[in-house]
Amino acid sequence: LAAVFPTVGAFALSDGSRDAAFLQAVDGTRSIWALGTGAGVVLVEAYDTGAPSAARLVNVSARNRVGTGDDILIAGFNISSATGGSKPLLIRAVGPGLAALGVSGTLADPKLEIYDSKGVKVFENDNWNATLAPVFAGVGAFQLPDASRDAALVATLPAGSYTAQVSGMGGLTGDAVVEVYELP
Repeated sequence: LAAVFPTVGAFALSDGSRDAAFLQAVDGTRSIWALGTGAGVVLVEAYDTGAPSAARLVNVSARNRVGTGDDILIAGFNISSATGGSKPLLIRAVGPGLAALGVSGTLADPKLEIYDSKGVKVFENDNWNATLAPVFAGVGAFQLPDASRDAALVATLPAGSYTAQVSGMGGLTGDAVVEVYELP
């Protein structure tokens, strides 16, 4: 797989490392689980290696425990200049909305911050606005409970690399999911 990494902008893995990587054709919705033998930080990356076509990666999400300080939930994503420049995205940080789905120990009040590759905050949201509900339905995202303290925003971002960072307001901790959807 070492020859594939530079073709999608992925960094190289050291020979003999205990990192894991695979190349898999995907058709439809899939989940990737990262498991280890102990505590630590893990980075899960998904790249679209297919030839340009109508099929493409249009949504990525990750669920994890959100702590404090550097122990927050971070999702990185890239908008390719080959796709025509700017892309409209729906980005969400969901905690209370997971509780409504039966998940326990959720983050009661997530804060969502979007940073560019230079570390500049370009967008942020604390509590989502109900006017976004039709946008959720348009991309197949599950609906959030009315007046929940979940975070969501729509942003049009130019080509480049970004991170969506999820933390808890007031130092709260708990499970959350971060989601990035390409809008039509």
